[in-house]
Amino acid sequence: QVQLVESGGRLVQAGGSLRISCAASGRTVSIYAMGWFRQAPGKDREFVASISWLSGSTTNYSDSVKGRFTISRDNALNTVSLQMNSLKPEDTGVYYCAAKRGALIVPDAGTGPVEYWGKGTPVTVFS
Repeated sequence: QVQLVESGGRLVQAGGSLRISCAASGRTVSIYAMGWFRQAPGKDREFVASISWLSGSTTNYSDSVKGRFTISRDNALNTVSLQMNSLKPEDTGVYYCAAKRGALIVPDAGTGPVEYWGKGTPVTVFS
């Protein structure tokens, strides 16, 4: 069992930056692939970024955030972070931390393979 708690979401102006974090507890977190999804009002939850298990040597991003967002993990602290730069109003949504046993959360696989979810942290980008 893994528990995930997100933090850091807030109101931010377009063009600004924000860093959100996920604190993981429970089993050895390093053996889990981690990721971030988001859900805008009235829309489905969508993949944002993922980082592979262990050293986190592989990362994936959705096309909409590639080049602006960076995912990272610190296994010693059991945390996963998402640095978001050049934010746009369309980045608005609730951001959810996700975990899955194994190497990687595959971007095209959707939410199905995810085993654990946090409760989310809201991010609102205003212009």
